[in-house]
Amino acid sequence: MSSVAVPFYQRRHKHFDQSYRNIQTRYVLEEYAARKAASRQAAYYESPGLGKTTCRLCARRARTLAHEAMQESRKRTHEQKTHASEEKRIRFASELSALEKEIHTARHRAREHLDRLAIQRMVEENMSLERHAVEESISRAPEILVRLRSHTVWEKMSVSLCFTVQGFPTPVVQWYKNEELITPASDPTKYRIESKYGVHVLHINRADFDDSATYSAVATNVHGQASTNCAVIVRRFREGEEPHPAGIMPFHLPLSYDVCFTHIDVQFLEKFGVTFGTEGETLTLKCTMLITPDLKRLRPRAEWYRDDVLITDSKWTKLYFGEGQAALSFTHLNKDDEGLYTLRMITKGGVSEYSAYLFVRDADALIAGAPGAPMDVKCQDANRDYVIVTWKPPNTTSESPVIGYFVDKCEVGLENWVQCNDAPVKICKYPVTGLYEGRSYIFRVRAVNSAGISRPSRASDPVAALDPVDLERTQTIHVDEGRKIVISKDDLEGDIQIPKPPTNVHASEISKTYVVISWDPPVPRGREPLTYFIEKSMVGSGSWQRVNAQVAVKSPRYAVFDLAEGKSYVFRVLSANKHGISDPSEITEPIQPQDTIVAPSAPGRVVATRNTKTSVVVQWDKPKHEEDLYGYYIDYSVVGSNRWEPGNHKPIKYNRFVVHGLETGERYVFRVKAVNAVGFSENSQESEAITVQAALRQSVSHMACPSYPHGITLLNCDGHSMTLGWKAPRFSGGSPVLGYYLDKREANHQNWNEVNSSLITRTIYTVEDLTEDAFYEFKVAAANLVGIGQPSDPSEHFKCKAWTMPEPGPAYDLTICEVRNTSLVLLWKAPVYEGKSPITGYLVDYKEVDTEDWITANEKPTSKRYFKVTDLHEGHTYVFKVRAVNDAGVGKSSEITEPVLVEARPGTKEIISGVDDEGNIYLAFECKEATDASHFAWGKSYEDIEDSDKFKIETEGNHSKLYFKNPDKSDLGTYSISVSDTDGVSSSFVMDDEEFERLMALSNEIKNPTIPLKSELAYEVLEKGEVRFWIQAESLSPDSTFRFVINDKEVENSDRHKINCDRANGIIEMVMDRFTIDNEGTYTVQIQDGKAKNQSSLVLIGDAFKAVLAESELQRKEFLRKQGPHFSEFLHWKVTEECELLLVCKVANTKKETVFKWYKDGSGIDVDEVPDLQKGECHLSIPRLSRKDEGVYKATVSDDRGHDVSALELSGKVYDDIILALSGVSGKTASPLKILCTEEGIRLQCFLKYYNEEMKVNWSHRESKISSGEKMKIGGGEDVAWLQICEPTEKDKGNYTFEIFGDKESYKRTLDLSGQAFDDAYAEFQRLKAAAFAEKNRGKVIGGLPDVVTIMDGKTLNLTCTVFGNPDPEVVWFKNDKVFELNEHYAFSLEQGKYASLTIKGVTSEDSGKYSIHVKNKHGGETVDVTVSVYRHGEKMPEIKPGQLAKPRPIPPSEEVLKPEVKAKSSK
Repeated sequence: MSSVAVPFYQRRHKHFDQSYRNIQTRYVLEEYAARKAASRQAAYYESPGLGKTTCRLCARRARTLAHEAMQESRKRTHEQKTHASEEKRIRFASELSALEKEIHTARHRAREHLDRLAIQRMVEENMSLERHAVEESISRAPEILVRLRSHTVWEKMSVSLCFTVQGFPTPVVQWYKNEELITPASDPTKYRIESKYGVHVLHINRADFDDSATYSAVATNVHGQASTNCAVIVRRFREGEEPHPAGIMPFHLPLSYDVCFTHIDVQFLEKFGVTFGTEGETLTLKCTMLITPDLKRLRPRAEWYRDDVLITDSKWTKLYFGEGQAALSFTHLNKDDEGLYTLRMITKGGVSEYSAYLFVRDADALIAGAPGAPMDVKCQDANRDYVIVTWKPPNTTSESPVIGYFVDKCEVGLENWVQCNDAPVKICKYPVTGLYEGRSYIFRVRAVNSAGISRPSRASDPVAALDPVDLERTQTIHVDEGRKIVISKDDLEGDIQIPKPPTNVHASEISKTYVVISWDPPVPRGREPLTYFIEKSMVGSGSWQRVNAQVAVKSPRYAVFDLAEGKSYVFRVLSANKHGISDPSEITEPIQPQDTIVAPSAPGRVVATRNTKTSVVVQWDKPKHEEDLYGYYIDYSVVGSNRWEPGNHKPIKYNRFVVHGLETGERYVFRVKAVNAVGFSENSQESEAITVQAALRQSVSHMACPSYPHGITLLNCDGHSMTLGWKAPRFSGGSPVLGYYLDKREANHQNWNEVNSSLITRTIYTVEDLTEDAFYEFKVAAANLVGIGQPSDPSEHFKCKAWTMPEPGPAYDLTICEVRNTSLVLLWKAPVYEGKSPITGYLVDYKEVDTEDWITANEKPTSKRYFKVTDLHEGHTYVFKVRAVNDAGVGKSSEITEPVLVEARPGTKEIISGVDDEGNIYLAFECKEATDASHFAWGKSYEDIEDSDKFKIETEGNHSKLYFKNPDKSDLGTYSISVSDTDGVSSSFVMDDEEFERLMALSNEIKNPTIPLKSELAYEVLEKGEVRFWIQAESLSPDSTFRFVINDKEVENSDRHKINCDRANGIIEMVMDRFTIDNEGTYTVQIQDGKAKNQSSLVLIGDAFKAVLAESELQRKEFLRKQGPHFSEFLHWKVTEECELLLVCKVANTKKETVFKWYKDGSGIDVDEVPDLQKGECHLSIPRLSRKDEGVYKATVSDDRGHDVSALELSGKVYDDIILALSGVSGKTASPLKILCTEEGIRLQCFLKYYNEEMKVNWSHRESKISSGEKMKIGGGEDVAWLQICEPTEKDKGNYTFEIFGDKESYKRTLDLSGQAFDDAYAEFQRLKAAAFAEKNRGKVIGGLPDVVTIMDGKTLNLTCTVFGNPDPEVVWFKNDKVFELNEHYAFSLEQGKYASLTIKGVTSEDSGKYSIHVKNKHGGETVDVTVSVYRHGEKMPEIKPGQLAKPRPIPPSEEVLKPEVKAKSSK
């Protein structure tokens, strides 16, 4: 299988989602012919006689364009004149003419633009084709263009020797002094060599007499050598002689000269640094630069590279260059984009470049624990229906290992992805079959582990399903006038019916899961399209199985899957066309599916070295077997965390890598693993732990020299000398600053003069022998072991005039430290010039940048030379100055500080205080940014600490401690620390009285140890009434001793005082068997363990003793009580959900003979169920609690061992609490309010499980509480509460609320009695009221008539009753429901309208029957029946039930009553 890059005919393939083989083949052939023609033309231009074809071609094109432009201009002028004349004659056509002119101009400009683009494209293509030839043509030996010139200089001055050389390749230049090679490393403070754009310079710093010599420069390349030399003469300076008089140069010194400009200078200003991104984000890398000279027609070319591969505009990357900026934008980051990015600015004279690394992290997984996405998906060996997809595996540092991959395909132009493999493939390569010829596809891959499936990778570049052999079988013939003839070999083939079998059948790729079979088409193949069938046979089986029986293969290769592991197979191939199938090809050699490559071995030793404050260089030995490696993954972990993080997310191919993004000062270990298509190697051994710090560079570059000093200030002047001060460099370059060199010059002089020949060790210096009233400027350079750093910027012009003002001079050396979010500390040094009186204080001023008004931070001058400025705004930038004050007033202002951003640095540390194991008090500070060259400077009141008798400083790595040797009150104050060679890391700590006392106490505890106690001496009363005194120490050794002291008298272990010590747990105890009134006093335990001692006391006097004694007696009684049957829980009550009251108690230590009884008010209570004492719980149920249940309830339990009683008084507050609890339970069951109408009015009622009028309830109308009265009556029953509204009116409408209050919450029920609800209720009330009135006044029999009467014949029967009615009712008598006539036998009377009687004289048996009285008025009435039984004389009287009255039957008002013909006259 071939692994070369995708051929050009696939890259130039136009991707459509349809079958277009013939059209596309023609297109490919045309493209191929055009490229061949371009190649021939380029070869013509590469001939020796056409060395400058590009320039001539450009000139000829330019002349042609100029000629065309001139003719266009003339034509345009003629047209304008014509239009002008026509405008005068035809005014209505003016607008049309102007429009035509604009269209013509726009077309002309567009044509010119297109021509320029075409020319530029042609030039670029020709330049790329001829670049190699041009480089060979310009190769030449070094040639000196500008030679060295001799110099005569004064001693202590600097001299620069320069010359210009050209040659290709670029010559290597070496410098010699008197034929001895000069190396800057031999004397870094003396020599500095520069080489830029062919100009080479040797700088000799501070030349002395020994530097007089002959200097030579030798330039060498592969083609030859060239040299030049000069003489340098150093003269000694004599007093009264000026080295360089103003405006006059010595005749023997070389005059200044200008080197002719031959190159474009590109200087990077703002650069992109190491960048971190996440998949899916957008990101831009950009550099701003200064291009000199900036010529529009001659500009440098910006090229971007990733891992030295040129980047072009694409869907994922966008390039921009212009306006002094080059940018590379990523539209959608993927791990494929990770790598080293290089920007190269290419000019005619050379290349300027800058590089930085881009890291791309995995996006958050869709499923927790799923792996990251694969990357670098590529397509190889594409054919008509077949392509091999490869990719690189993701790094699985914290996730579970990848168990396989899924490959997805998508046809170009569509968006539906189709999974190609059913089971995950384990290696990073997969043959995808079943493609449609002529269509284009893209592919992506997803990784799978035990947690789930990853996000998909970035899609591959499109690939077309075409056969590359088709290109070889076609030929293009070019004829005149650009015409061409395309001939296919298929047209030249003979007429072949049945094709021949394929040849050269072999396995081009073997893996554990598939085998790729390849072959050559038969020759001749015929004109008809060929397809192929593949057959396999297991060795020894003797049978053949067709692999692709369903779909014929068009490509001369095929991937065979589903092969048994460990078995060998042979294969053969058959050709087929429309006429038939060929014979089988020759059989292959036996092939066994197996992986031809294995997982790589682990890399060797891993070494980590320091690089920067946030990065580490990791190097490792390559594994023994590194064939087919994709690269390496590097992981890192904080020491002790055991949590590994990926250092890179895309495999790197080299064995050295810089891991970025680490935390300064943290300790890390690293490991490496190799990766190939099979998977990962084992992890390498971990590297040794390394602390992340900047490396100390040992080169002679400016990076190792100190940075420049700054802030030069004039501190004093007496007319002949000036005292200057300046600020030290911010960075020492990795080596301590040894001192400073100071240069001066007068304002009208060009040359600088050295002030000091030996180093100045302080940042203040007095310059002597100055001219009064002259103006001077100064500059300072710092030096260390590596060399002299860059000098400061020249100071302002200082006038040498004596200071005589009474006010003080300026403070100097202003330093800002301890920058926090709202504050900072400002330090300064006292003025050198005090004025006419001593300095009394200082004023600190500050302001925000870009504002004019200064703010004084302190109202009163401070006598200290430091000040903490507070109440600043976070994120704002400020500048500061200091003014000294004396009796004469406020003096000169100091130099203004540089702007400072008020914002705490991330991870800011503060000084902490503590005491070590030996009791020494210390202050400690940690600075992770510290380097090997950093110095921790401790100070008190911001003055350096130098008293070795009081303090001791210990510094190790990035930790420093300040120890107090003999701490006392004089050590109170403010302590500070600053760390050099950092970005101003500093902190302070205030040692006040409280903190000092705390530390002293802690120190005393360590130096004078005490036994730490977990618990002081305490007591507890045991169940038998015994009192236990105990104390617990943190720990006790076996040799520890102790003693108990009671009232200053030691007690020994005895039966009365049982003393015990559990040294393993540190517990010492004493148990007193009988605690009495005599035991009042003080109890003490004294412990000693080696040198450590401790004691604890407990005072039991007065009330404290009485409480212990009472508790002891109580526990003793309780113990005795529990020896027989007793109550484990005393009598208490609870309410059930059924609103029953239960009196509950629990008994213990019972037996069968134990008797349990209930009592109320001293009387026994009979219960239906005898409690089961074995269960231990007894209860008495009171179903419906009322006042009658009040009383004292007792429960007793007894047997032969003893007797116990528990009582509960069910009255008062207890009763109220029970009612409240019942209300809460019942309130939960409250029903919605319902309406019940009566003859009295409307009744609202709420049904509950239980209701008692003693429950706390509220009825309210329109949120106003209702009191029971004549109008509103409140009442209830056992299961209902009601509100009676008597004689309701319109005012009674509205919302009614019933609320019942429980022990924890209340329950409300609401009803809206208005509208239709009120109308219906009111109508019902009126009806019931009328019915009640009628019932009250209707006719009725009040009493007097029995239901049965027995009488002997011959007797007189008198039936008498009382009737009532308003108005008076009518009374009618009936016999057997018939009206009978009144006569002498039957007599009826009605006296006073209410006494009715029926008299039967001389009754006979015929009088037996039913007699009825009918009483009725307008409101109704009733009928009462009486049965009369007559028996004869001598017969036994029938038995009748005594006391039974006749039951009346109601009569409605509308019923008519049949009256007798003769009415009985009522007696008056």
